[in-house]
Amino acid sequence: MASLFGKRLEPTTSSSSNAQSSSSGMQPQSSRSNELKRTSPSTSSTTTNSRPDPPKRARRDPALESMPLAAKVRPMSLSEFVGQDELLGEKGVLRALMQSDRIPSMILWGTPGCGKTTVARIISKMTKSRFVELSATSHGAADVKKSFEEARGHLSLTGQKTIIFIDEIHRFTKAQQDLFLPYVEQGTIHLIGATTENPSFKVNSALLSRCRVFVLQRLSEENITEILSRAVKHWRDDGNNTMEHDKDKIESPDESQEKEEKDALSMLATYSDGDARNALNTLEIALSLLPSKSVPLRVEVIKGAFQKSHLLYDRNGEEHYNIISALHKSIRGSDADAALYWLARMLEAGEDPLYVARRLVRCASEDIGLADNSALPLAVSTYQACERIGMPECDTILAHLVTYLAEAKKSVRTYKAYKLAKETVQSQPNYPVPLHIRNAPTKLMKNIGYGKGYKYNPDFDEPVDQVYLPDELVNSKFLDA
Repeated sequence: MASLFGKRLEPTTSSSSNAQSSSSGMQPQSSRSNELKRTSPSTSSTTTNSRPDPPKRARRDPALESMPLAAKVRPMSLSEFVGQDELLGEKGVLRALMQSDRIPSMILWGTPGCGKTTVARIISKMTKSRFVELSATSHGAADVKKSFEEARGHLSLTGQKTIIFIDEIHRFTKAQQDLFLPYVEQGTIHLIGATTENPSFKVNSALLSRCRVFVLQRLSEENITEILSRAVKHWRDDGNNTMEHDKDKIESPDESQEKEEKDALSMLATYSDGDARNALNTLEIALSLLPSKSVPLRVEVIKGAFQKSHLLYDRNGEEHYNIISALHKSIRGSDADAALYWLARMLEAGEDPLYVARRLVRCASEDIGLADNSALPLAVSTYQACERIGMPECDTILAHLVTYLAEAKKSVRTYKAYKLAKETVQSQPNYPVPLHIRNAPTKLMKNIGYGKGYKYNPDFDEPVDQVYLPDELVNSKFLDA
């Protein structure tokens, strides 16, 4: 039967039925209907038994369908970007450079999920330069060098410069980074490197001196909440656009449901630790758990998707040293609550308990020292206990020691005295040991004066007036100097 849109469809009758009709001189019913519809379109439109075909679902790009939610909602312009106001706000220096198309070679340094790659891609849309994106996780130094050479050729042929974005640039060794130097120095390319590691440690100093370092701050909970809210709206709007029937369109949650959803997104933002990508990935799992798009998100669904709060902690990176520093300083400041918190951050993220125990042994001597001589033996015992039973049982033992050290009296007399003695040794010549306190195990040594005049202290009832330092340092004071 012909459709209402004028397209002719082949008859649905079988070949045997058609043959029988022809032999009897009768035209098949379907053919007569088609003929009538071809000759009387107005009649066909008023036929009572006719029923319009349902609207066809719009075809979806399979590649787009398979994209994770984080990629679908990635900002495409500065107006869509959330956070980093110091750099990308109305008075932000990086925003000004992007708008004037004066992009220098730069290193974008920040925590995971703070927007480094997104910033680079926004730059690619705002600049007049050619843009090439590479990643140190999937491209080698040879690939990068080839891209640099292609950029040189493109510049000579067209006069257009190339911006090369290298994600995870810290994964290249410093020797490999040396390959970038001549291209950056000569202005053949503009380099944008993204890293989660401190560039001072992970980027070649010569390359670093030729790049501007922009520090992207950890996103706030308010930033993450706004990003998540936009993602949920995109998810629901996308559902509206693909529904087949009007009656199935998604309705927005009511006021009470909106509050439930807001609380759930707020909790997810808190647990995401400033990582927008992690938050969006968790959100996508949570949304997939909903029975329909009209059902609001709830805290229970978020908890089910998250399972465990994400702890930013790189055992080989800067955050490792930041947190152990926070633990040590909290103990020194006698704040047991803070010390226990930082201890938990390390252990729950998978830190080696023996590493923590070693640092606490040092702390027991450096910060408690002479004020409580039992602190050091307790710290050593803690290390041995951790070595024997391991995690998770040794977590309480470490907490015991941390609490004791934080509440103990503090003395840094020994620490300061040794530090001063060390500085003296490093800055002064190696003065000879005075003869009277030298060891004299042989007759020859005794004959030339080794040990001569030494006063054996236990033989005297009163303090012995005797010099123990070299003559050049005889009046030096290190302890409580």
